[in-house]
Amino acid sequence: MPPHADNEKAADYLRTRIGQNDGDIEWAAVRPDALIDENKVTEYDVKRSPIRNAIFDSGSASRINVGHFMAELVMNENSWSKWKGQMPVIYNQAQ
Repeated sequence: MPPHADNEKAADYLRTRIGQNDGDIEWAAVRPDALIDENKVTEYDVKRSPIRNAIFDSGSASRINVGHFMAELVMNENSWSKWKGQMPVIYNQAQ
């Protein structure tokens, strides 16, 4: 099992102790659903919160798409402004 409890504690710390408007720390926590391997970037959706049941109806997110989105946050000021202080969920689009 992945360290789910640790992940939840870290997310809770960011959300409650640091908050969205800290003067010193800006953050975003990208939350993929079930991770899969793919060879190339494909279309994906980013949502403000989960839209699927992670246990009974999980969506997939390729590692390469997660990396692409994280790079987009770093390189694109508009993307960063939209998602900073949030925990977006990424899903691959159905092919």
